Order: sequence, then C-alpha cells, then structure tokens
Amino acid sequence: MPPFPDSLTHMMRHVLKLHRRETDRLIHEYEVYPGQPPVLFRLCEQDGLSQRELAQRVRLTPATLTVMLTRMEKTGLVERRPDGKDQRITRVYLTDKGRSALDSVGAAIQSVEARTFEGFLPEEKLLLRRLLMQMQQNLNASDSLADE
Repeated sequence: MPPFPDSLTHMMRHVLKLHRRETDRLIHEYEVYPGQPPVLFRLCEQDGLSQRELAQRVRLTPATLTVMLTRMEKTGLVERRPDGKDQRITRVYLTDKGRSALDSVGAAIQSVEARTFEGFLPEEKLLLRRLLMQMQQNLNASDSLADE
C-alpha cells in the first residue's frame, strides 16, 4: 500500500524533492547539473583526486562518475589529466570556470537552505538535526544487520 499523503515519510520525500528542484533550478544557470555540486565541493577540498578517490568521496560508482565528469568537461568545469607518475591513474582538476561556479553554487545552496528553514528557531533546527541523525543511525543499523 502506498504511503498516505500525511505520513512523515511521504512529507519528508516531498520536502526533499522540492529542495532538490529549487537547488537544481538555481545552479543550472552556472552549467552545473544535478549531482554535480558534491564533485565540485570535493575537488575544492582537494584538487587532483584520482577518479577512484573522487568516486569514493562522493559515493558514486566509478562508471556513474565517469559519465558525470565527461559532461562536466564538456561544460568546462573540470579537466582530467593522467597522473605524472602512473599513467593508469586519471586525476580530476577544477578549471577556473569550475572554481567560479563553485562560489555561485555554494551561494545558491545556502539560499535554498535559508528559505527551507525560514521561521525556524535555532532550537528547532537543532532538534531536527538530532532527529534526522537518529533516523540515519536507525537505518544504518538495519543495513549492518542485513550484512550479518
């Protein structure tokens, strides 16, 4: 049976969908597409990661990341270069356009975040954070039980 429209799970899914749609709308103008901001942020933290390292850090399969990087290269956000010591390794670097887009994307995400939590008291945001962490812990625990 599908979840009822007033179930918490349905409401969370709907809020996340609205959040994602608004974020995607704002970042599109910088030629950044859904799923790409985490790649930009990881490369900002450490430019020149290998594709394998980057895939692990953004929790994508290497194949999915390869498709994403190809698109990001076409729009000029990143470039891939062979490793200087091991030609089997490809490293990913932000371009100047990628660094510029990063600032705008970060601002767009902060804007959506501010709109999302408008009218919330700091204590309410802390409580929500604690509740979400508990939900994540509950679900992670059920994952580890399934692995046993």
